Amino acid sequence: MRTSLASESCKEAQLNALNPQSWLQVERGKISKLSSQSPSSIEAFVKVPEPPVLPFFKPVDYVEVLAQIHEELESCPPHGKSSLYLLQYLVFKGLGEVKLMRRSLRSAWMKSITTHEKLVFGAWLKYEKQGDELIFDLISSCGKCAKEFGPIDIASELPIDVNVTSIRVFPVNGSKISRTVSFWIGDEKIECDRQKIAGLSEPFNAMLYGCFTESLCEDIDLSKNNISPLGMRLIREFSLTHSLDGVPPKLLLEILVFANRFCCERLKDSCDRKLASLVSSRQDAVELMEYAVEENSPVLAASCLQLFLHELPDCLNDNQVVQLLCNTNRQNRSIMVGRADFSLYCLLSEVSMNLDPRSNKTALFLERLLECAETNRQRLVAYHQLGCVRLLRKEYDEAEKLFEAALNEGHVYSVVGLARIGYIKGHKRWSYDKLSSVISSVVTPLGWMYQERSLYCEADKRWEDLEKATEFDPTLTYPYMYRAASLMKKQNIQASLAEVNRVLGFKLALECLELRFCFYLALEDYQSALSDVQAILTLSPDYRMFEGKVAASQLRTLVREHVENWTTADCWLQLYDRWSSVDDIGSLSVIYQMLESDTLKGVLYFRQSLLLLRLNCPEAAMRSLQLACQHASSEHERLVYEGWILYDTGHCEEGLRKAEDSICLKRSFEAFFLKAYALADSSQDPSCSSTVVSLLEDALKCPSDRLRKGQALNNLGSVYVDWGKLDLAADCYINALKIRHTRAHQGLARVHFLRNDKTSAYMEMTKLIEKARNNASAYEKRSEYCERELTKTDLEMVTRLDPLRIYPYRYRAAVLMDNHKEKEAIAELSKAIAFKADLHLLHLRAAFHEHIGDVLGALRDCRAALSVDPNHQEMLELHSRVNHSQEP
Repeated sequence: MRTSLASESCKEAQLNALNPQSWLQVERGKISKLSSQSPSSIEAFVKVPEPPVLPFFKPVDYVEVLAQIHEELESCPPHGKSSLYLLQYLVFKGLGEVKLMRRSLRSAWMKSITTHEKLVFGAWLKYEKQGDELIFDLISSCGKCAKEFGPIDIASELPIDVNVTSIRVFPVNGSKISRTVSFWIGDEKIECDRQKIAGLSEPFNAMLYGCFTESLCEDIDLSKNNISPLGMRLIREFSLTHSLDGVPPKLLLEILVFANRFCCERLKDSCDRKLASLVSSRQDAVELMEYAVEENSPVLAASCLQLFLHELPDCLNDNQVVQLLCNTNRQNRSIMVGRADFSLYCLLSEVSMNLDPRSNKTALFLERLLECAETNRQRLVAYHQLGCVRLLRKEYDEAEKLFEAALNEGHVYSVVGLARIGYIKGHKRWSYDKLSSVISSVVTPLGWMYQERSLYCEADKRWEDLEKATEFDPTLTYPYMYRAASLMKKQNIQASLAEVNRVLGFKLALECLELRFCFYLALEDYQSALSDVQAILTLSPDYRMFEGKVAASQLRTLVREHVENWTTADCWLQLYDRWSSVDDIGSLSVIYQMLESDTLKGVLYFRQSLLLLRLNCPEAAMRSLQLACQHASSEHERLVYEGWILYDTGHCEEGLRKAEDSICLKRSFEAFFLKAYALADSSQDPSCSSTVVSLLEDALKCPSDRLRKGQALNNLGSVYVDWGKLDLAADCYINALKIRHTRAHQGLARVHFLRNDKTSAYMEMTKLIEKARNNASAYEKRSEYCERELTKTDLEMVTRLDPLRIYPYRYRAAVLMDNHKEKEAIAELSKAIAFKADLHLLHLRAAFHEHIGDVLGALRDCRAALSVDPNHQEMLELHSRVNHSQEP
């Protein structure tokens, strides 16, 4: 889950994100033309919010930190591993690597030694997967169980301490002592076996057999010890049977308090476990947690905590729960969560920030996190996160102290918080100098450093710094947005749209779609504005625009009044055109519109999921797949969507079975396609190619639209190519192109290349580049079919269109290495590694370091790469080789 914390504005005037007059115009659906608006009104309408101060751990050299963590994991004792994996999670969170974050959390759970660690990390994984109940049900129905999401049997996980199970009784006064003793509680007498009661605890043993006067008494008054007659009778029964079966909760609590007072450890433990087994609701947990902490009952405390955590995030809206979790001292936390206190408050603070980063409970959880921090890394994380929350709450003096503390602990990114506060207090020059000092102090500056410094510059210098920010980190969205808004202010419309389209070409950022939506509104291009707002709502149905002031759905309603309504046939034609031109955002928008009225919702949600996968939005894609299941019009259709869900979550065999079950009910295109796709991807047996061909041919015989049949022909062509049947492959690709499956140009180019016709291959890819709206991958593929100079040109274009594609960096680095320009080759890889934690880039740089004899550099990159993929065989071999080379 990501949390985007809006920053405090540098200027008081910028606190209002939207000019009120402009909003009134939008509200009435009467937006004047751009040419009639003054530059100042345009600027107000398309205002770009400042980049947020992110509440993440963002080390200057994340590779070094990942390498250190990996090295520590190799040598640390088992009980320290989960904490290190949590730190690794925090690094990946700062990099925005969602898959790697979840893998680190899972590793923390798997390496947990204590029950409390398992409880916290299991609940965290469950929280991260909230909304995926359908997936869990599907996996369970296939005989598999995601154990980390289920409740832990706390009582069995926390065994009885054998050292306190019994007390050895040594009578001092011998035969003078009666075998029985009577305890009086008020007017009631409870007769007990003296030796059995003495065996409950050392205090009772001393009382009944020691030097106290009670050892000679047959009657002892316990009226002032807060135990009822019935409670004492149950204690007598326990002394004989060691059982508390059937005892109601209120009496168990009474006995627990009594047992704790008289150090009856076995009785106390039995009460603890019995009460823990009775925790079945949040109210139970609330009522019992206080007793658990006060009476030092770890099993009961852990059971209550488990219930709270498994109800995240809802339980944090319960003030009683929040108070119990926040109002704790170190001793109470030890009873409640053992040594996993930092992990617990790391989880709670993250959930609370996602709910409301400005709330009191968020600040309280982060205060507890800071108290639990033991290492400097833990402290800097806590200082920085609490500083971000204090900044949002406008508690500037306290925030400044926290950011300063984080900076002193080594978290350089916290200078961003200090600079913002300095500017708010009127020290603009100080903020600029602070960032300049940081930039000059590091070997290679990072993009965020220039981005932040740009906020404290005048126009020309600001533009220059933002260009630098993009150069060092092209994934930062603010520089593109600022440049686009500035160009729009100057009424340079095409350049403005081109700038925002640059980032949308490789990163589907909601804030960039929102800005482009504003541009289209200003230009009165309502159809394009509608397309963007519908894409936004596809990705985030509850999205609010203009800094949360207006629901995107409301704006959509207003814009639709200015757009001609499409019939169902119009929509399918529009979808076909956009899909064929590889306009994925446009296709998303059309599908969103079709879902309002079309009855084939299952089919449309499925198409939506395919587009979202192409746009690298896996979570949104999975949500669409689940909606496809819910809206399937038949059993055989639902089975196909369930099969895709299982396949996409790594359960290929189970996905295949769903496809076969669907085919048994009805032979359909999608069922055969799923079976062919899963079989081709999972089987290592070359003979399965004929089966895949047969399945795709069966799919093509079934009714479907040209969009899907084009994909099937394309896949069939790929199988024929791998099989060496180039003529059949070419036929498939040509037939796919006849029905406008544009991506088939790439397959046909491969056929030309394998026929040694490089020129035709190049020309085929050129056709794809001309047709496709998103064509970075086409340039990359075309680069394989031309001479070195043209290859370099194409790959430069790839990097400009999509800086996240790693092949161009690797190619350029390899060419430099071949030309014995080792430093330049390493610098080329380092440029991309600075903003993308990629295994292949780290692997190649490690190999380059090894080649030039930089063993420490190679070892660092090996360890960081193994943090990204611990099981990569080539990386493991290189790591082993480099590691051995430094041994004496």
